Amino acid sequence: MKRLLNISLLIAAVFTLVGCFDENKPNYQYMPNMYEPVGYETYGEYQIFENGQSALLPVEGSIPRGWMPYEYDNTTEGKELASAELMNPEPVTQENLDKGKELYDIYCAVCHGSKGDGQGILMKNEVFLGIPSYADRVVTDGNVYHVMMYGLNSMGSYASQTNELERWQITMHVQNLTAALTGGEPLTVVELGMETEMEGDAEEDSADTESTETDEAE
Repeated sequence: MKRLLNISLLIAAVFTLVGCFDENKPNYQYMPNMYEPVGYETYGEYQIFENGQSALLPVEGSIPRGWMPYEYDNTTEGKELASAELMNPEPVTQENLDKGKELYDIYCAVCHGSKGDGQGILMKNEVFLGIPSYADRVVTDGNVYHVMMYGLNSMGSYASQTNELERWQITMHVQNLTAALTGGEPLTVVELGMETEMEGDAEEDSADTESTETDEAE
């Protein structure tokens, strides 16, 4: 009898809760602060924050997601150092070359010309003067990348318009334009599978060399 009474009370409680439910109103909330966070205004003043403001500076050393630090300074020495030692880490694939040409036509051709000869539309209309041909410059991977990062003379920085991969893709196209102007060899397209195989062969050769040197030392 007692068990039947408990079951009846439970059923009555369930029906009471369901019957009082209103889809237009939220249900009972326990610990409402867990459900309804405080919406701070971006530039509001709140004593809970340091200096009383909600807009805080990023932690020292933090970087935006997807952005890589660039270690070379925006100086003549930094440019020369980047030109000498910075190399394109991206594989020379047809996809990268095509994308590099597309981006070059968007950002660079208006001044440097579609052929890299310095005869862009702004040069022809005398908006800018003295834009050199790539044939008259020493063009390296690091030089092109550095100039896109910081700008040079009348050319502004393109670091905000392009990401790291895009700058290297543009660099590939600039290298090919330079080769066409100077009669040099264009970049050799390497298939990704072939590149992996070549890296494996290089590692094997390195291991064989180390083994030979060890045997000779013994």
